[in-house]
Amino acid sequence: MIGTPTRETVDGINMPEVPEAAVKDLVKVFKLLSDETRMRILLFLTRTPELHVRALCELLDQSQPAVSHHLALLKAEEIIDLRRAGKHNFYRLVPRRFQDLLDTLFGNLPADERRIRFEGYVLSYAPAEAS
Repeated sequence: MIGTPTRETVDGINMPEVPEAAVKDLVKVFKLLSDETRMRILLFLTRTPELHVRALCELLDQSQPAVSHHLALLKAEEIIDLRRAGKHNFYRLVPRRFQDLLDTLFGNLPADERRIRFEGYVLSYAPAEAS
């Protein structure tokens, strides 16, 4: 059937084929997110529509050049975006990028298999229903 992802059977388990480009993209983003400062920036940005770079410096207790470096890396991967207002930069999350990442991670799985088990926890994925 056209458009159906191919699947391999390994030890009796059907494994979906994940495109190499998708794996490389996920690794790149997960490496970027593995930094504590960048993760804190993202957590702060989930709590407000946008933050000024100076506010991020205060929240992180870091210098403006250090915070700007992390922001530039996140912006290059289109995880955040900025809005300029005069001389000031305000940063916000790009929700579509996270949706694209989740679609890449889970997209090749049938809807009833879109979950990853970690010991006692399960990460599952289902697109939000349109309101």
